[in-house]
Amino acid sequence: MRTDDLAPLLWLNAADVLAALPPLEERLRLAEITQTALAVPGGSQLPPKVGVHARDEGSFTDAMPAWLRGAGDLPGGDLLGVKWVTVFPTNNPLGQPAIGATVILNDPHTGFPVAILDGGPITAHRTAAVSGVILRRWGPGVTGRATRVALVGAGAQGASHLPVLGGVLPGCEVAITDVDAGRAGALREQAAATPGIAGARVAASPRDAVDGADVVVTVASFGPIRQVMTNDWLAERVTVVPVDYATYCSAQVVRDAALWLVDEKFQFLAKRDEGHFDSYPDPTLSIGEAILANTPRPDGRVVGTHLGVGLADVVFGDAIVRRARELGLGTELPR
Repeated sequence: MRTDDLAPLLWLNAADVLAALPPLEERLRLAEITQTALAVPGGSQLPPKVGVHARDEGSFTDAMPAWLRGAGDLPGGDLLGVKWVTVFPTNNPLGQPAIGATVILNDPHTGFPVAILDGGPITAHRTAAVSGVILRRWGPGVTGRATRVALVGAGAQGASHLPVLGGVLPGCEVAITDVDAGRAGALREQAAATPGIAGARVAASPRDAVDGADVVVTVASFGPIRQVMTNDWLAERVTVVPVDYATYCSAQVVRDAALWLVDEKFQFLAKRDEGHFDSYPDPTLSIGEAILANTPRPDGRVVGTHLGVGLADVVFGDAIVRRARELGLGTELPR
């Protein structure tokens, strides 16, 4: 087959991706499908992220290839693709997003690329959806009052988590903190207008936000802060979801948790070898394994650490492309 015989390549910019984003419940379903596929032998291939580090302090860039064996819970058969993600904390003082990404989807039978997507919105919303799966299955189960949520970080990840928090913890109250007080205030206003969130406030510090919280979600930018959130910060039955690696959540919290889950064991171990998770123990259970085993929420603290996997970007990207084609979104690029 000559390349000029191939269909045009579809390009979806950030606005297209957001317009074609599936509804919340579908995003949660896609996140759960991704996690369980990682736990089934032969269900997927996901090598550890391959990265390079640019000169800017704390920056890194990762390639995240992934393949999914087709199953009945997704249309279209096998999926193949890759995400190229950049993390530059030095962007924040410039008013630019710290995380940027591009997702490429390939035909799983020929290998030819079929679509290119702005991966920034995908990264934000697939990450929040995985947090939602953790909270729906292993949240604190508060009754008789509002669930108190601490959200540490008010960037793009903080914003994408708001509809998930409102959806899986209806009636919750959210305390938001960020190094940029103005950004925290803006996200508080957004939280107050989010369905399912009953109230929102700006906390003076991360410890103030976490104090008495039933749920702690850390989505801070990577930087010099390391493992500052220790056991004495936390309530006994809290559910902690660290999205920012070990920026806040200490190894002590993980070691003493009643249940600790990671999204993908080998990826976690590779990142620990790189120095991102000093003193963290070996993982014993992945999110997907816990879902398939129907692992109950134990008494005590639960920690769900998810680093983000390229398979989620491919699964979400495929769903977004399908919806974009139905809606007539995107730009076709000649080969």
